[in-house]
This record gives sequence, C-alpha cells and structure tokens, in this order.
Amino acid sequence: MSDAIDRLYDAILTARDEDPTTSKTARLLAAGLPKMGKKLAEEAVETALDAQTGDASRIVAESADLIYHLAVLWAGVGIEPRRVWEEMERRERLYGIAAKVPKVPKAAKSARRRAPGTVAAPAPLR
Repeated sequence: MSDAIDRLYDAILTARDEDPTTSKTARLLAAGLPKMGKKLAEEAVETALDAQTGDASRIVAESADLIYHLAVLWAGVGIEPRRVWEEMERRERLYGIAAKVPKVPKAAKSARRRAPGTVAAPAPLR
C-alpha cells in the first residue's frame, strides 16, 4: 500500500505546478493549510458517518478520499510519506503493530513541567 501512497504523493507534487482552475490538487495546495486541514477533517467525518451505516463500498470510497487529502496536507507541509512510515515502524518496535502510542496522563504531563523540587497538588477525587 505504501507504494500506492508514494505514487499519489508524487502525483500531488507534480500537480502543484498545474493550473488551479483545472486541477483540484493545485487549487487545494494554493488555498493553504487551513483549507487542506478543513478538507481532511470533512473526509474523516464522512468516513466515520459511513461507518455508522456499515456500507463497505462508501467506507472504501471515503477512505480513498481521506488518504488523498492526507497526502495533500503532507505535501503542503513538506512531509514525505517516508517519514510517516518511519514513525509507524518506530511505534511497531515499541508497542506492536496494531497499537497507538499511549497518551501521557495530564497529571504526568504537568509533573514534567514543574520546577525541580516542587510538589504537585493532589489529584481531585472522582
């Protein structure tokens, strides 16, 4: 699959120089990061909504749109897909293939920001 995304990314880079009036990709890149992020979010929501119905063909179509818009955002920021694959490989080594990096609890985050020698306030009871 990464080969297909690499080819998509290369096509997006090529389309960057095309006429924005005729190229959706050139138009998205010219519109800037806020527009790219908005389109990515829209596609993610559409994919999630189609997941509610279980319509596999719609989920496939929306997933392809989502990946396209993600690759456009990468190109807009200058992130090569290789960097994402490297991060995925790093996570696989640390956590396993199907795991997401664990979130650091808020208490632990704030403890790291405190000055040395200070004591954290007790966590609220739930």
